[in-house]
Amino acid sequence: MTLQKSLFRSLASLGLTLLVLAATDSEGFAAEPGNVLIVIGPSGHPAGTHEVAAGARLMAWCLENAENVDGISVTVSEGWPEDDDVIREASTIVFTGDTFPAERLPDSDRIMQRLGTAMNRGAGIVCVHYATGLRDEDVSDDGEHPLLHWMGGYFATRCRHHQSIARIWTATIEPSGAEHPVSRGWKPFTLHDEPYINNYFGPNGPAANVTPIAVAMLPPDKPQREVVAWAVERGDGGRGMGVVMPHFYRSWQQESLRTMILNGIVWSAQVDVPVEGVKTTLPDLTTFEPGAVEPKPRKP
Repeated sequence: MTLQKSLFRSLASLGLTLLVLAATDSEGFAAEPGNVLIVIGPSGHPAGTHEVAAGARLMAWCLENAENVDGISVTVSEGWPEDDDVIREASTIVFTGDTFPAERLPDSDRIMQRLGTAMNRGAGIVCVHYATGLRDEDVSDDGEHPLLHWMGGYFATRCRHHQSIARIWTATIEPSGAEHPVSRGWKPFTLHDEPYINNYFGPNGPAANVTPIAVAMLPPDKPQREVVAWAVERGDGGRGMGVVMPHFYRSWQQESLRTMILNGIVWSAQVDVPVEGVKTTLPDLTTFEPGAVEPKPRKP
């Protein structure tokens, strides 16, 4: 990241630029709770993995058809919305894609500025699986990036300051033991997936406002307690969650994983999470039209 770009991003994160302050008179006011915006970023993975569009449609359906939560409205956007009102009205923004979509989509500086404005007014943010990821070119030499503060941590993709680990393995995912709304209603589960480990939470580890939500004992040969989902309550009133699953589309069938993610979205949208967690009855996964990315043909 260049010095100029790093300075711009830091100022946007802190809300100190005239661009952020002058974006619109209404952006200083918090959005109505329960307005969820899901942004779909680019993905180049084969069908059955990183089904970012199908996963977005699945989350939207589950949120709007939850059995025990009312008042959730969801907008799904392929890429960054062109209508600024959609951003202003969002109480939380959910990202899916191959690394953090705000950095991958065209005109990323403008998107980051607009996203910074939303975060400064207290909007929530949730990143799912690879959308938690930042590349080396996205961050400063010491790992600084607004997402570290907005979401509490990130998956460091081959960065100089830190290298997280992505592997396919079978792991048992357990609640961290923290009394937190996102922890409600789901139990330990075993999953064959790609939960990232050694995620980056800052040079001194997780900040005091970051709560581990789910943990796994990984890697199998030298197991240690790894945080694979976390939540943050920011000083601006906003809430963030990172969850490093699911890689496989079929993993959405795991009710406890689904409940945890839906809990996080509802909580980040400033809506109360039921004691039993967000409950849904999931239709067949083909309902949400997976497989938009075709597998690469094999060489003869």
